[in-house]
Amino acid sequence: MTDPVATLPSELDQLPDRDPEETAEWAASLDAVTKAAGPHRAAYLMRRSLQHAEGAGIALPKLLESDYVNTIPTSAEPAFDGDLEMESRITAWNRWNAAAMVTRGARYGVGGHIATFASAAWLYETGFNHFFRGKEGDGSGDQLYIQGHASPGIYARAFLDGRLSEQQLDNFRQESGGDGLPSYPHPRRLPWLWEFPTVSMGLGPLSAIYQARFNRYLTNRKIKDTSNSHVWAFLGDGEMDEPESTAALALAAREQLDNLTFVINCNLQRLDGPVRANFRVVQELEGAFRGAGWNVIKTLWGNAWDELFQLDTTGALIRRLREVPDAQFQTYATRDVAYIREHFFGAEPALAELAKLLSDAKIAECFYSSRGGHEARKVYAAYRAALEHKGAPTVILAQTVKGYTLGKGFESKNANHQMKKLSIDEFKGMRELLGLPIPDSAFEDGLVPYGHPGADSPEVRYLQERRAALGGPAPARRVHAAALPQPEERAFKALYKGSGKQEMATTMAFVRLVKDLMRDKETGRRWVPIVPDEARTFGMESLFPSAGIYSPLGQTYEPVDRDQLMYYKEAKDGQILNEGITEAGAMADFIAAASSYATHGETMIPFYIFYSMFGWQRTGDQMWQLADQLGKGFIVGATAGRTTLTGEGLQHADGHSHLIASTNPASLNYDPAFAYEIAVIVKDGLRRMYGPEAENVFYYLTVYNEPKQQPAMPEGVEEGIVKGLYRFKEGTPASADAPRLQLLGSGTAIHWALKAQELLASDWGVTADVWSATSWGELRREALECDEALLRGEERVPYVTQALSGAPGPVLAVSDWMRAVPDSISQWVEQDWSSLGTDGFGLSDTREGARRHFGVDAESVAVAALAQLARRGEIPASKVKEAREKYGL
Repeated sequence: MTDPVATLPSELDQLPDRDPEETAEWAASLDAVTKAAGPHRAAYLMRRSLQHAEGAGIALPKLLESDYVNTIPTSAEPAFDGDLEMESRITAWNRWNAAAMVTRGARYGVGGHIATFASAAWLYETGFNHFFRGKEGDGSGDQLYIQGHASPGIYARAFLDGRLSEQQLDNFRQESGGDGLPSYPHPRRLPWLWEFPTVSMGLGPLSAIYQARFNRYLTNRKIKDTSNSHVWAFLGDGEMDEPESTAALALAAREQLDNLTFVINCNLQRLDGPVRANFRVVQELEGAFRGAGWNVIKTLWGNAWDELFQLDTTGALIRRLREVPDAQFQTYATRDVAYIREHFFGAEPALAELAKLLSDAKIAECFYSSRGGHEARKVYAAYRAALEHKGAPTVILAQTVKGYTLGKGFESKNANHQMKKLSIDEFKGMRELLGLPIPDSAFEDGLVPYGHPGADSPEVRYLQERRAALGGPAPARRVHAAALPQPEERAFKALYKGSGKQEMATTMAFVRLVKDLMRDKETGRRWVPIVPDEARTFGMESLFPSAGIYSPLGQTYEPVDRDQLMYYKEAKDGQILNEGITEAGAMADFIAAASSYATHGETMIPFYIFYSMFGWQRTGDQMWQLADQLGKGFIVGATAGRTTLTGEGLQHADGHSHLIASTNPASLNYDPAFAYEIAVIVKDGLRRMYGPEAENVFYYLTVYNEPKQQPAMPEGVEEGIVKGLYRFKEGTPASADAPRLQLLGSGTAIHWALKAQELLASDWGVTADVWSATSWGELRREALECDEALLRGEERVPYVTQALSGAPGPVLAVSDWMRAVPDSISQWVEQDWSSLGTDGFGLSDTREGARRHFGVDAESVAVAALAQLARRGEIPASKVKEAREKYGL
């Protein structure tokens, strides 16, 4: 036989072999076993050898997949710490009420999902009764990321617990009256119950990883001891196809986040059909997680399968399970026993012989219902093993049947995700299966009734006693954080004074302000600087040695720039979260920090700085997640605008993030032009988000990389800065009858407006007042509120209307954003309105070239202003043509 060691080149060929003869003997032994007992026996011996080597402490790479069996055998399961019969009755009530709630809601066409919770009921119930820590015990309790489509089951349990009423269940997905239940976990809609919004698939697992990481961050920085908190993320196997679901697996393993457990409900179905029709998703997930460094626990088969495995003396059953694709296994669950005998057991003679020893009832039990995720003892063993494992996060792959207990019309059907109700007869069948004491008379009105054993029943007492022992109700959201004191004025005054003759970009002004605020004795340590990479681009390298970059390992190497003043310093108690190239990861960091005031009762002040193009556009879904989670903090789009980042071109040219941000009601969006405006906005933001009357909002600021002289703050402009508009520089009339207009500019565009003001005065005798529009969004928001008040009979004049009231001439707005951004306030401006902006794709050029291309440079602003005046008949039209020629437009 050919020596495989000699013919298959590998990395081993590069290692010295001190005894080639011994190596050949091992290979020959393996060949002999393969020839005499077959390849399966040879593979078994090799795996046993690897297992023995691992137990002996010999460092070897692990296999990425194991057989399609339970990781924890029945004989190794720990004693079940509870009353299984009682928990079965509780689970039965929850199954019933979840299905009843969705079915009753179907009367109004509001929909709902039944099949997901039906498959996962024991995954949740076992956790609630034995593992999930509440917030009324020591520490912060556990953090639960509930699978969005399972929410009816969580509501059903809260109903059994007395936390929800029948009326509230009947208002599922009917929230406008104020006493309804949101369709999915939505903290903004039901803030006393839900902590984490999870139905935007993929964001739950990503956020769970960074939440577990942030828990460690709080501990290592000595903000709060979170060592008793565990993060549980409940996910679907189909959900794992979302790129965000697996984006941070390596981070979790690298940082040894053994405070994190993923529970993946492997019912083998997506929303439209099988997850891996021609393959096995459990095996795929095992390989992905094990390869990333996670501890993997497979909980696939229920106790009914024990007999089959014991009878399998040849390994034929395990080989067959390894080769059957998911879609075929789903088919087995819907066909009769004769089909299973022919198509599963008939695959090879050894299996056919095994099947002769099994009754039809045993085969039906195994293939129709006996899954590890449906048995409390199996789930309990998996959860206990996950908590006891140290040094790595754990994923539990629990196999279930989608639609379990809902009847043959639901179980394992491709369409069950879209099936929103059961018939009365199906409910009666479910009642018999679950053994619930619900009489036929309860259905007389044609509606399925809710079921409850009574507030003082043994089931409810057991449930409540279990939760009391674990620290109170779950899930639950609690807010106990006290208001933060306002920082000392000194940090803000530095920017109020301006930069004198020195030029400074507003990006640098913001970083300088935060650096000073981080020195504040009361609140400095609560700042959480977050950057996805290129911190040096944003001038943040000065924070490296002073604040440190967070790493749970500290710094195990000597940095290459250690001899420099601003060297790269990592530390266990580092304050900066420098995430590498992952905007999604940085945003997940931000969400964890922004909601720490509720999750842990510890208020943190995160600021996340990034290329503005890669914020709202790339991770906008997470911005909505942040809003839904009632997060607070400062999101900073740096190198903002479509014309300020010279040379980078289309993919880096952001002219629309303010438009996208304006769609989010929780986002307060500012485009400051000057350093002092940043100081005023940040100061007001700290008051609004962290003061005594704290609001559940967050701030989006755009800052620029264009160095400019920063003026000192004029007197009395603070209110205008916060509200969104104030007059920065009034024009000096050349004569009493000189034409006049108003120029509104935001961000870096204020400088084009100021230069245009000079050109209009010197070249054309036109007077222009220049206004700083710090927030088009806040002007619009307040104006909309005035419109709403008018519908209620309240007369309120929008601030923008008041501010510009009586200002002579037309209004011309200009910004480094597409025109839709400033145009959003036009209907509340009484003067004639026009705007300039950077609509279209970005391009590579100098700033001057890009601005001329988009028609927003000072000369273009001057010509546009003259054109407005000409349309009003205030100057001859010939002046506009003359100006175009003069400025080369």
